[in-house]
Amino acid sequence: MSVPSDWPEPIIRVQSISDAGMDRIPERYVKAPEARALSGSVSAEANIPIIDLLGGAHDQIDTATMLRNVSEACQNWGFFQVVNHGVSHELMDRAQQVWRDFFHQPMEVKQPYANSPKTYEGYGSRLGVEKGAILDWSDYYFLHYLPCSLRDLNKWPVLPTSLRAVIAEYSEQVVRLGGVLLKILSMNLGLKEDWLKNAFGGDDIGACLRVNYYPKCPQPDLTLGLSPHSDPGGMTILLPDQHVPGLQVRRDDGWITIKPVPHAFIVNIGDQIQPLSNGKVEKTID
Repeated sequence: MSVPSDWPEPIIRVQSISDAGMDRIPERYVKAPEARALSGSVSAEANIPIIDLLGGAHDQIDTATMLRNVSEACQNWGFFQVVNHGVSHELMDRAQQVWRDFFHQPMEVKQPYANSPKTYEGYGSRLGVEKGAILDWSDYYFLHYLPCSLRDLNKWPVLPTSLRAVIAEYSEQVVRLGGVLLKILSMNLGLKEDWLKNAFGGDDIGACLRVNYYPKCPQPDLTLGLSPHSDPGGMTILLPDQHVPGLQVRRDDGWITIKPVPHAFIVNIGDQIQPLSNGKVEKTID
């Protein structure tokens, strides 16, 4: 199948539209009413499970409780938050800040990293190549991290000057956390600890980084930062912005807005783990 070398129409950065100070959003970003009505009968107090990964570090009983909590979250939600996950809180804060600094730079600094439909790697503002499609109100940055053969350092921004070092350290720690979570899921399925890791390629496992940027919107009730979807990979480890709530998860016939715990990661079970677990692990739409 041939892959288009470029987008079907000129790319307009959502951040540029926002910075222009318009009081109305362009029609290209107005979602149909049924697509943007993400509400329902779920209690406003509902939240996804919060799991302490350190709880079982020194106690066999606590380990069993932690494994059971993860199992129940995977079966009933497909989403959960993890605390005491081993990733430095200070590093998490720095990772968010360097990307804020990147997106706040002048366009001429960011534009050389513009992506294409070939790999989506780099600075982007749309997904899909359908001409005239209704677009999401967001910009993003996408990078391949693993396997190393796919890592292209030319796509790693040189400004801000600390970005490359911070993201290398952050990615390493998050990949390590992903390995811990895959072990836990394998154990809960009654399999060897490395079963899921090996199913995803073992030492050649894939990992990528996506940073979503949601500019200020004059009509937020008419659009969405990201359309409803399930994640196509095995697992997403999401670092949310504590100051910008908005991530929603499908629950029964409604949607709940996740309430992030400070310095927790949100774990989203992706499409690929569901069949690998024979349906014992649930995937969720967000």
